[in-house]
Amino acid sequence: MKIGMGYDVHRLDENRKMILGGVEIPYHLGLLGHSDADVLLHAIMDAVLGALAIGDIGTHFPDSDPKYKGISSLTLSRHVAELMREKGFRIGNLDAVIVAQRPKMKDYIEKMRENIAEAFFTERENISVKATTEEGLGFTGNGEGIASYCVCLLERNTNE
Repeated sequence: MKIGMGYDVHRLDENRKMILGGVEIPYHLGLLGHSDADVLLHAIMDAVLGALAIGDIGTHFPDSDPKYKGISSLTLSRHVAELMREKGFRIGNLDAVIVAQRPKMKDYIEKMRENIAEAFFTERENISVKATTEEGLGFTGNGEGIASYCVCLLERNTNE
């Protein structure tokens, strides 16, 4: 077994879409970044890459590389999942939290879980996604950005 932890943060911007967990959420602001800036999937990928001890998303998908401009983080997640499988591991479980004052996430959490499970070749029951606010405190509470944390447990894949 291996354990990984991931964290990511992106600034909110008027000229971007809000995409979290591969779900487009209707909102007047989106997340600013080189890719689609899906802060949830970025934290998840960093947790998995960290558990495997093979760097982070900046190592694998540098923001200086134009081929990643605007790319879907679900596409990047599938690549990380393939690396995980090549190393002989599978998701045991994954627990993530989105930190955002707004928008409310509850109507989108189940679709996020489905997207993540599909991308990482696992069952939805192995994926937990939660959302919380910071009661108006800090950059997320002030509506300047969104953060996400993730921990994951990887298990040896004995099926291959």
